[in-house]
Amino acid sequence: MKLAIEAEGIGKSYRTKKGEVGLRDLSLEVEKGQVVALLGPNGAGKTTAVRGLATLLRFDRGRASVAGYDLKTEAKQVRSHIALVGQTAAVDEQLTAEQNLMLFGRLRGLSRGGAATRSGELLRQFGLVEAADRTVRGFSGGMRRKLDLAASMIFRPDVLFVDEPTTGLDPAARRDLWQSLRLLLSEGTTILLTTQYLEEADQLADQVVFLSRGEVVAQGTSEELKDIVGPAVIRLCFDTEADARAALVELKTIDFKAEINERRLEVSLPAPDPDVLGASLHAMTEQGLSPKEVTLRKPSLEEVFLKLTGGTPDPSILTKDKESN
Repeated sequence: MKLAIEAEGIGKSYRTKKGEVGLRDLSLEVEKGQVVALLGPNGAGKTTAVRGLATLLRFDRGRASVAGYDLKTEAKQVRSHIALVGQTAAVDEQLTAEQNLMLFGRLRGLSRGGAATRSGELLRQFGLVEAADRTVRGFSGGMRRKLDLAASMIFRPDVLFVDEPTTGLDPAARRDLWQSLRLLLSEGTTILLTTQYLEEADQLADQVVFLSRGEVVAQGTSEELKDIVGPAVIRLCFDTEADARAALVELKTIDFKAEINERRLEVSLPAPDPDVLGASLHAMTEQGLSPKEVTLRKPSLEEVFLKLTGGTPDPSILTKDKESN
């Protein structure tokens, strides 16, 4: 099976007063219908990777193919099979939503009737029918991003590049855009996205690639990357210190690494497999102990990032949408 995106050792360097920056070394294999997320702090090389794979710049080194076409020798064919949604909306603020889609349709060679038909389909697909006759300058940030995404779909691309699609959007608008991206996936489009939101990658991506200083520091599924940090942890909270200490004694028979947080009246232990949770609750019942709260928590991608970098990352990449849980 042909890969939607295949890259080996691609890179693009820029010289600055502070030294060489850019994308040093990236290799990817993206299957058709997958979402791959590129994560990393500002300056890690995410946007350079997207722009290069979308033929907007030439890599200094390496080789790549997109939609089955060689990036260097078949760039024209690549462009006919891809779409790009950049960091800022490319729609015209003076036109209505429908006029924008009509314009993009005509620019892509559709007849007036064909552009009108496709515009109507996209307005319905992206929930913009009621805003069809409104000028874009009055749109919210979320509506602009949805219209921008719709415009990129005038022709259904085999591969869609999306550069930080939800930066600056509120939680509700972010969830709406996630739903739009999932719809495109269901239609067979492959998506490569960059994001500063770790939870976004966790929600959407089949594969996650961490970039730091232009190089890949880790890649895999979200769950595989979380295993780098360690297993899930069970936490049991109690009303009294006596109950918490009694629980600690019992839970140490399940795993000697069980420990107590006296201030929180909380006992925790590793849970490398789901059976540990059942065993822990059974032990509590046998001893007549009733925790007021029980949680099973896996490591987060934020914790993965901290472990991989060995320090505090750029605050932008740790922005988390608490309301979307």
